[in-house]
Amino acid sequence: MNITTSQSSFQKVNLITIVLLFVLILAGGVVRSTGSGMGCPDWPKCFGRYVPPASSAELPRDYKQEYIAGRQAKNQRFAKTLDVFGFSDLAARLRQDKSILVPEEFNAAKTWTEYINRLIGAISGLFLFLTAVYAFSYWRNNKLIGFLSVLNLILVGFQAWLGSIVVSTNLVAWIVTVHMLLALAILALSIATYHFAKVYSKPKLNTIAIIPIVTLLTLILSVVQIAFGTGVREKIDAVASRLSGYRDGWVNGADGVFFQHRDTAVLVLFVNVMLYALVRRHFSRRSVQQQLMSFNFLIIMLQIVTGIILAYWSLPPFAQTLHIVFASLMFGAQFYLMLNLYRSASMQGRHK
Repeated sequence: MNITTSQSSFQKVNLITIVLLFVLILAGGVVRSTGSGMGCPDWPKCFGRYVPPASSAELPRDYKQEYIAGRQAKNQRFAKTLDVFGFSDLAARLRQDKSILVPEEFNAAKTWTEYINRLIGAISGLFLFLTAVYAFSYWRNNKLIGFLSVLNLILVGFQAWLGSIVVSTNLVAWIVTVHMLLALAILALSIATYHFAKVYSKPKLNTIAIIPIVTLLTLILSVVQIAFGTGVREKIDAVASRLSGYRDGWVNGADGVFFQHRDTAVLVLFVNVMLYALVRRHFSRRSVQQQLMSFNFLIIMLQIVTGIILAYWSLPPFAQTLHIVFASLMFGAQFYLMLNLYRSASMQGRHK
């Protein structure tokens, strides 16, 4: 079936959006691992400017007091929201948290790191908007593409707000996990709309039931593993606040959730080995399914390497960033594989 110019534009814009989302996860990982979240204390500007300062001489007068007051007001509003949803104890701790009154010292490197992260986020948001606009070229044939694209745009707006809360509240427990899982949901929706646009007129694949079931199980385990990983990071943040400068002891302080994360990683590896064997047996070497599985396995190996580096080399920032990016790539490959097991854009996706 021939596609229109608008439909072709949708597929191109959607693919660029997916790439940008991975780049944004990379940028967010850099911000996270370098502690640059408060590099720009205000939003959407940075120190009241569209282009941030490069030196302390360019800073606004009395900026610390002004932005601390703004941060405190934002946290008070968030505490009221927590009260509404029944998290009164957490809201009380947030209201009593005196650390938000400690001003962040200006650091040009951190400021520009956060600023670049925001630029990538803004560009990603623009492409998500364009994706939603072009999605309606499929409205007559597949309304789901338009619906999911608009939903994704809404989720991105919520994610941007939640990101500001992550930084403003000094990384309140579970907020980081929700922020990461929401990023995966946005990525999944973008991958899904791209896939649906590519295959909506293609015939369904006939495959044995065990392969989609194992793929879904693998995907669920990967999400659980990522959630445990963010839990490890939250625990380490709490430990680091008490053992500032003693990085060797940070991992030991996250013992419980760290062991959950490590043990789940072994299970994820086992299930992926089983899935890889199934895909190799039932799909040709050139099939999109086997190519995705091979890529996924490579990413898992790299993920294990960065995990070992984090555990035994005192959490170097570069390994933290790579660990997050590899986890996202693993999730994306597994999710796209699951979609392609039902209907593939490639005729080589059929069985041997």
